[in-house]
Amino acid sequence: MKYEDNMKAVSQLQPEYLGFIFYKKSSRFFDTVIPEIPKGIKKTGVFVNATVEDIFKKIRLHDLQAVQLHGNESVQFCQELQQRISTPLNARIEVIKVFSIKDEFDFSTLKPYESCVDYFLFDTKGKLPGGNGVTFDWTVLENYPSTKPFFLSGGIGLETISKLEAFLKSKASTYCYALDVNSKFEIVPGLKNIEKLKGFKEIIT
Repeated sequence: MKYEDNMKAVSQLQPEYLGFIFYKKSSRFFDTVIPEIPKGIKKTGVFVNATVEDIFKKIRLHDLQAVQLHGNESVQFCQELQQRISTPLNARIEVIKVFSIKDEFDFSTLKPYESCVDYFLFDTKGKLPGGNGVTFDWTVLENYPSTKPFFLSGGIGLETISKLEAFLKSKASTYCYALDVNSKFEIVPGLKNIEKLKGFKEIIT
């Protein structure tokens, strides 16, 4: 999300999460103040190879409830981040680690992260981290060896409904916790089409 009125409009659809990108090279870079939104929606900061301290500052500044790590963050980094934010005051903050997939994926790389993140997120490998509007081969997730819940991302839109419905009925979706939608619902980067989002939600739910 990037524009205040648009955030408020999307909030009326009651998504579980709203994302704010704190990556300066992104066309969706967010550098203003998050308006008041319903408390049931988790404000999620999206970071790409940021420092632990920078993430912590953004958490406090914007009262974030979740953090999405979209870079090459190591297991050690995730452990340090968890230690930094896991105080009684910040006990609700979730950590989501992103992994990009093209045609195949080495799932053994996930194991060390299981103890230091709350969710995985799988999206499509592209030139830029996120927002490429392309899906990967979701059947790859039939080999998912973990019980850690994950977000499915990458090119999800109204035109992928039938494919998505088939995925949600398959073994591959067993631990699918959430759907992450973005570029397929945009008018311009960071500005979401409310009617498209509303239609998508009505079909999926």
